[in-house]
Amino acid sequence: MPKQTGRKPVKTCYEHIGGKLEILLLEQFISKGWIEKSDTKDKLFYITGKGQKEFAKLGVDISQIKSEKIKI
Repeated sequence: MPKQTGRKPVKTCYEHIGGKLEILLLEQFISKGWIEKSDTKDKLFYITGKGQKEFAKLGVDISQIKSEKIKI
C-alpha cells in the first residue's frame, strides 16, 4: 500500500507567460525556503513546513494539492 508522505509536489511549465511568471516566483520561493527538493536530482520541488505557514499567511489554500505517495 502506498504511504502518504505529506509532501506536496510543485511542477513547472515554461511555454507561456504564466510559466515565465512561475519561474520568477519559483526562484523567490526557493530563496525564501518555502519550497525545496529532497535531492538535487529530483525533478519536483516540495512545499516545506515554512512554506506551508507562509502560503497560509498569504491566504493560499494548499490543501487542494495532493500529497505525494511513495511505495514501501
